Amino acid sequence: MTELTSLRHIPNTKLFRKGDVFVLFGELFGRGYANGLIDEAREAGMTIVGITVGRRDENNALRALNEEELAEAEAKLGGRIINLPLMAGFDLDAPEGERNPTEMLAGLTLKGWQEEKLDWTAVERCREVGVRRFASSTAQAMAEIDKLIPDGSNVFFAHTMAGGIPKIKAFLAIANRIYKGRGERFMSSRELLDSDLGKLILMNFDEVTANTLQHLITASAAIRERITAKGGQVRYTAYGYHGSEILIDGKYQWQTYTNYTQGYAKMRLESIAQAAWAQGISATVFNCPEIRTNSSDIFAGVELSLFPLLAALKREGGGAWAEQQWTICQELLNDGVSLQSLIDQIEAYNNDPVSATFRNFDAWPMDNTPPLAEVMIGTSDEMTKLHKDRKALITDHLSALVLESAGPLMFYGASEKIAPVVWLNHDIIARQLNLLHP
Repeated sequence: MTELTSLRHIPNTKLFRKGDVFVLFGELFGRGYANGLIDEAREAGMTIVGITVGRRDENNALRALNEEELAEAEAKLGGRIINLPLMAGFDLDAPEGERNPTEMLAGLTLKGWQEEKLDWTAVERCREVGVRRFASSTAQAMAEIDKLIPDGSNVFFAHTMAGGIPKIKAFLAIANRIYKGRGERFMSSRELLDSDLGKLILMNFDEVTANTLQHLITASAAIRERITAKGGQVRYTAYGYHGSEILIDGKYQWQTYTNYTQGYAKMRLESIAQAAWAQGISATVFNCPEIRTNSSDIFAGVELSLFPLLAALKREGGGAWAEQQWTICQELLNDGVSLQSLIDQIEAYNNDPVSATFRNFDAWPMDNTPPLAEVMIGTSDEMTKLHKDRKALITDHLSALVLESAGPLMFYGASEKIAPVVWLNHDIIARQLNLLHP
């Protein structure tokens, strides 16, 4: 278990400048944490380069982007994309003539999924094919990127790969029960993790979320050696999640969303950065706070920890701008509902004995339970109903603020070389925001 290392100061080391190169190791699909880093790189005058995960054709074969897709991806990035498909994971990989893991589980049903068994020797062959494919493509991509990096420059590699859920029809229904179900619809996350389906998902999470950072570090070794030999510096960052500190009872306390199934892969990601750091490679996993994104929306209740950020903005020296955020959030609520009453409900939720049980850092990630689902998902539903419009939520606004703050904290924090794993909690998020909006 990684020691909780929280960022308590605003980093301001200005390492990167015009002519340096920023490499996004992942592809942009919507606005998320990566955009904040790209904004900082652009402001510093860096050359921006990216990769693509590629696309699947009608036979599920991996292909590069076509002209239209490439133009769209490069416009989103604001830089050049190396058009080699770097799709991580092995759920659609198999040796010639064999079934891939997704095909092995194609017959899965809601009734019998716990009993479905996999041939793990066959699965391992698929994993080896996927790993070989990804490692080879990453090496090719790095050889192309090497040509774009001039001697005397510094390089920032931003790893953004995450996920790995196989596209199995029955899984969406299972996930809805685990992450959104309560009462009769509740399903234990432990049931999933103990099943062969769950074990496959955890393996694929490791490959996509964690092991891709190791592939990046290995494949960019020649770039790193060339740059450092000429006096330049190289940094690697990755996005982690391992709970976060928010205001509870007037003090910052660590809490987490439960059950965070990707937690095991995120801890593996941390260990890869720690191993790289021990070898003198500046790789940092920044454990970021909970936000609402397209991919996190399946996790009902993950957004609840955002509300105390409003109190943190005032606590951390906020003035007129912090007050303005309260006004903006108040206006999103139904007439007659006060923002303070909502904040009070969240405080009561965080102090509920059931919720408090899960603030156990050493036991992370814990399994869900029926009482937790009742209080967490129930509170999430209640909060949503207090809004005028379900598509304009306070947590959307607060998520955008967290993204705005995390960009400079990561960009300058990586420059400063603080530690292999660093938590960005609500205190430093709020302080950075108040600095950005004096």
